[in-house]
Amino acid sequence: MPKAEEQNGLIYNIQRYSIHDGPGIRTTVFLKGCSLRCLWCQNPESMKSLPEVGYGESKCAKDYACVKACARKAITIVREGRPVHIDRRLCRTCKEYTCAGACFNRALRVIGEYRTVEYVLNQIEQDALFYRNSNGGVTLSGGEPLNQPHFTLNLLKQCKERGFHTTLDTSGYADWAILREMLPYVDLVLYDLKCFNRDDHLEFTGVSNETILQNLKSIALAMEPPVIVRIPVIPGYNNSEENITETVTFLKEIGIGEVNLLPYHKLGTGKYKTVGKKYLLKEVEVPGEGHLEHLKRLIENYGLRCEVY
Repeated sequence: MPKAEEQNGLIYNIQRYSIHDGPGIRTTVFLKGCSLRCLWCQNPESMKSLPEVGYGESKCAKDYACVKACARKAITIVREGRPVHIDRRLCRTCKEYTCAGACFNRALRVIGEYRTVEYVLNQIEQDALFYRNSNGGVTLSGGEPLNQPHFTLNLLKQCKERGFHTTLDTSGYADWAILREMLPYVDLVLYDLKCFNRDDHLEFTGVSNETILQNLKSIALAMEPPVIVRIPVIPGYNNSEENITETVTFLKEIGIGEVNLLPYHKLGTGKYKTVGKKYLLKEVEVPGEGHLEHLKRLIENYGLRCEVY
C-alpha cells in the first residue's frame, strides 16, 4: 500500500496549454512549497508548504461575512466600508478556512489543495490529444517539486507509464539521492540558476548554491536526461557580464549546451499583497531588449545555444 505522502501532493495550480515549460503544448503542475526565498519571486503563493488564504482586495464586497466566520479572530474590520485586515500569524494555523467558504464573491480563496496522484493524472489525461499533436507533455514545476519528493516521483512514474513526455522544472536544491531517483522518469530538466557567486546567491535567495551547482554537475555527468539551464535576468542583481560569464564558463566545462534567459517582469508583484507579503524590488525595472541581446550574444560566443523568453 503506497504511503500517504506518495499519493497526496500539495498543488496550487494545474495550468493547461503551457508553451514555455518545455517542448510542445504542455500541462504544467505547480507544486506548493519552496526552500528558496528569491527576492524577485513572481509566485509568492508558491513559497509556503501549507495551504493559505489569498485575499483579493478588489473583489471584496465588504459585507464582512469572513470576519464572523473566522473562529481565530484573524480577520478584522479596519474601518467600515473598507477592506479587511488579515493577521497572518493567527491565520497560518487554520485548517478549516471557513472564511473562504463564507466569501460569496471569492475575494478570499484557499491557495493550495492536497490532491491525489490519480486526481492529477485525470487532469493531465484530458490534454493527451494536445501532447500527441505537438510533441508536448507534462511539466512539474513550483514552488519546488523536489520539496515533495515522494509525490513527485510517483507522479513522474505514472506519467511515464502512460507515455507522456515529462519535464522537471527545478532549482536543484535537494539531496542528490532525491534527484537521482527521479531522473530515470524525466525526459527534460529545466534547471534554474540564479547567481553563480555563492555569497550573492545566499543573499538574494536565502540559500547557498553549492548543492545546486553540484547537482547540476552530477546530472550533466550522467549524460541524460538533457538539461536546459534557465537564468532569470534581474537588473542590479544577476545581470552583470561577470555573473553571466562565470555561469556560462561553468556550464561549458560540465557539458551543458543550452541556456534560456528569463527577463524580469512585474506581472507577479500584485500577488504579494494577496498573500500578505511585502515586495522588496519595486524599484527594479525590466531589462531592455538591447541588454538581453548583448547577454545572448555573450552566451553564444561560448558555443552555447541561447533563447530569450
